[in-house]
Amino acid sequence: MIETARRGRAVRWMAALALVAGMGMTGSTPVAAEPGVALTPLRAQGAELIDGYGRTVLLHGVNNVDKSAPYLQPGDGLTLTDASAAILARHGFTTVRLGVSFDGLMPTEGVVDTAYLDRVETVVDTLAAHGIYTLLDNHQDGLSNIWGGNGFPEWAIRARPGDGEPNPGFPLYYLMPSMNAGWDEVWNNTHGVLDHLGTALGALAERMNGRASVLGIELLNEPWPGTPFLTCFPNGCPDFDAKYQRALQYLTDAVRARNAAVPVFWEPNVTWNETMPSHLGKNPPITSPNIVFSPHDYCIPSQLAIYLDLPEELRAVCPVQQDKTWANIDSFTARTDIPTLVTEFGDGDPTVLHNTVSRADERFVGWHYWHYSAGDGDPFRGELGKQLVRTYPQATAGTPDKMVFDSTTGDFAYRYRPRAASAPTEIYVSDLAYPDGYEVRISGGRVTSAAGARIVTVEADGSEPVTVHIHRPGSAGAELPSGSGTGSASGFPWSTGSAG
Repeated sequence: MIETARRGRAVRWMAALALVAGMGMTGSTPVAAEPGVALTPLRAQGAELIDGYGRTVLLHGVNNVDKSAPYLQPGDGLTLTDASAAILARHGFTTVRLGVSFDGLMPTEGVVDTAYLDRVETVVDTLAAHGIYTLLDNHQDGLSNIWGGNGFPEWAIRARPGDGEPNPGFPLYYLMPSMNAGWDEVWNNTHGVLDHLGTALGALAERMNGRASVLGIELLNEPWPGTPFLTCFPNGCPDFDAKYQRALQYLTDAVRARNAAVPVFWEPNVTWNETMPSHLGKNPPITSPNIVFSPHDYCIPSQLAIYLDLPEELRAVCPVQQDKTWANIDSFTARTDIPTLVTEFGDGDPTVLHNTVSRADERFVGWHYWHYSAGDGDPFRGELGKQLVRTYPQATAGTPDKMVFDSTTGDFAYRYRPRAASAPTEIYVSDLAYPDGYEVRISGGRVTSAAGARIVTVEADGSEPVTVHIHRPGSAGAELPSGSGTGSASGFPWSTGSAG
């Protein structure tokens, strides 16, 4: 939600606090990242993402979004390189949300820029070589450069700022009457803007045919409702969301006409970030296969403190706001039974980061941190890495039950119910949390990887639950809550404390 350059400041500041990297195996011998089995296409199955081996997948990753033409230029300090992909893989990140732009895909009306597709393809393949999936995010902020934003090409939108109409900049420019008129053009398909966007996204989907590393295509980042925006407060906007869902389905069909297998990611309208629930999937239900829900989790009071110079004490209410956001996620999952992947979150406050990653762990939901650029080097060795570089099950040969990770102590515990799969459970062991190595305790299964491996592989002994503990030498380790989760396809408990 925040501009790339501004968000990057927190990352660069955290990099200044870099710590010496931890060693990953018992003793003092450093361990290189060890690739797991080959990437396979992922698919939605109930509320889970499943790989080609039949395992439940959990994804941790980052955003990399270029908002200015010319896009994705090698050596620009933003676009990811082989070296930056290696850094991400070493720290256990398995996905990148790569920004693509309608303006870049179709800079001239009706003409797809194949050179831009070539550059997107290069980044996708670079990440795949390091075992990293790419989510292709059709990104916009502020609709178009017409208002000082990015995303939609100027030729696609006819609305223009009125004479003397003030432009307060991000994020308040969404309240401008002229921009709301522009968004109305999108949702009404005025002048064929959705037709052109469908053509552009279809060309992107076709270029990615056959690439197992393409996690999916996200149809539109942070869509604004336009003139109906006030109807979204305080309980969401069912009428607009029904219209928005028709647009999402139209774009999904355009993508699937050119690439039938690729997952498609649907993001709620951006009033979600102000804690409004989404009514997607209510009227009508979501029936298309391979749809993934892609909300964001930002603490608005914290954002206001950053961008409007309001008191930082506002961050004290972040847990309350984020609890409501996650209750909305719970309600959406209970209603639709489709997977959720949080595609943006991030803040300079480590507490706000912890609020997201801990709530995601409780629900076995993956995420993309905002933001990482090639020029950032390795910002994950300080306070940022303590929250983001986590021990976690990247792929589970079974149904997840409960998981905990203490980023302070490195104590990790995980329980799952095994099911048939053609590859073992894989648990990434944080390369930062265990300076003197780690120990593994397991019940109901056995470790099949080498001692001190960066990826711990586990095979079940039978059909009984498997419990894995990973911790520092001498630690008593984490304890899992008693009982078994209920109410979701994954076995995790789901609250329904929202009207979402």
